[in-house]
Amino acid sequence: MYPELLSGYRTDVKKLVNGAIFNVTYDDMVIVRDIEFFSLCEHHILPFMGRAHVAYIPNGQVIGLSKIPRIVDMFARRLQVQERMTRQIADFLMDLLKPQGVGVVVEGLHLCAMMRGVKKHDARMTTSSMLGSFRKSINTRQEFLDHLDRGAEPLRI
Repeated sequence: MYPELLSGYRTDVKKLVNGAIFNVTYDDMVIVRDIEFFSLCEHHILPFMGRAHVAYIPNGQVIGLSKIPRIVDMFARRLQVQERMTRQIADFLMDLLKPQGVGVVVEGLHLCAMMRGVKKHDARMTTSSMLGSFRKSINTRQEFLDHLDRGAEPLRI
């Protein structure tokens, strides 16, 4: 079980991307939302799970659609804290694509807070990382966040 749950440490990034970076003139926002993930809290070795929402504004290159959920999984499949995972996803895409900006929002349910300690079943954690134009421009950031509000369903186990 643990080799599967912690497979993100062994992910070969070149195989993951597999050449699926394409030159384009498109320079509007690209969003992949509601990417489910499962991870293990590094403090308690208990699961946390949720959804990641990833956006970027290309600067001459886009990545294949399936690669973004694979990137989320690569970082989720490690002993992790949600705050670090959120930033790792954003930094990875920023380094790989050199886009105008990257935005990542992660919503998580943490069993370490649900079944032990504070025992709050409905508490959710939201983290975000905004880089480049998503950090510099309130309009860009707001456009991304507005897209997340449309059609959003509550996070459930």
